[in-house]
Amino acid sequence: MQPSADALNIVLDDRTIFGTVTLDGDRIGRVESMGDGAREGADYLLPGLIDIHTDNIEHHFMPRPGVKWPATLAAVLAHDWQMLGAGVTTVLDSLSIGDYDSRGLRTAMLDAAIGGLTEARTAGLLKADHYFHFRCELSDPALLGIVERHVDNPGLRLMSLMDHTPGQRQWHDMALYREYRRKKNARVWSDEEFALYLAERRAHQQLHVPPSRAVISRAALERGISLASHDDTTLDDVETAHADGIVISEFPTTLAAAERARALGMQVVMGSPNIVLGGSHSGNASATDLADAGLLDILTSDYVPASLLHAPFILAARGRPLHDTIAMVSAKPADAIGLPDRGRIAPGLRADLLRVTLVGGVPVIRGIWVAGRRYL
Repeated sequence: MQPSADALNIVLDDRTIFGTVTLDGDRIGRVESMGDGAREGADYLLPGLIDIHTDNIEHHFMPRPGVKWPATLAAVLAHDWQMLGAGVTTVLDSLSIGDYDSRGLRTAMLDAAIGGLTEARTAGLLKADHYFHFRCELSDPALLGIVERHVDNPGLRLMSLMDHTPGQRQWHDMALYREYRRKKNARVWSDEEFALYLAERRAHQQLHVPPSRAVISRAALERGISLASHDDTTLDDVETAHADGIVISEFPTTLAAAERARALGMQVVMGSPNIVLGGSHSGNASATDLADAGLLDILTSDYVPASLLHAPFILAARGRPLHDTIAMVSAKPADAIGLPDRGRIAPGLRADLLRVTLVGGVPVIRGIWVAGRRYL
């Protein structure tokens, strides 16, 4: 089934045209233009969204703190439908690798999620095209054992190096960290208990971060897996990542870090909820400010799948060309993780497409195609 017999506003990677698209099996066939520029009132045809960082699957496996959902396949398929319903046709399921404070519960969840997604993908049960992004908590003693079990999974396309030791990067504000853990994990410390916890975490950082960074970097290089840094805050953070061969700076927390990453040729990645909310929920750099400064390359849905489609239209309403903002959720992430067969509307590429209409400035999906198959 073709996207439409009617002409649409087709968002290409360098401009928007008014025209038609036909499909040839699982590929895009012809793209025929009836003129440059969008026509008022016409629907938009976009490339399917590519999300290189979503935490969404973890919500299905751990719907409440301390609760592990027992139905693996049901959790996987519910997550798949939710991502597809948000317009995401290619997704890197972003799993936090580490086991702090969970007494093995997180490790069991990770094994179930990776195994369940792999099984569902092999059996052809998934609608979106799923891969893995391992977010590696370098200071966690359990990290390397988990990575060793799963690093050769053929779906692994991205690994990011994280260090959430309190007192640095995202958690340089200790009061903010303490309040966050109280709300999310119901951790209530006395001052003495908090001081002991910090001492333990910092000891783990000194012991585990250097060897873990070396092992993960080497494993990624040997397997051709892309590497990203995470929560770069200082110039030293960025330069350390760049020295390790990292070319993606994910969620820099300061403008200075983003500027240095760009100067070193790194791709800057921010969360689309930051755009929709008008700023960071944790007080870090504004993705909109980075976009206005020309420092934003890629958007990810992070913790709100629906934000990935909404954010590019918000940026476009601020004066950015729509093809530039849509590229942040399609062509640019495709290039960053080595998927040249998608992310653009062009003959011969995968027919991953979205038909979208605007309702009060909010994009509403009217059609979804994955590899030429229509699901909506």
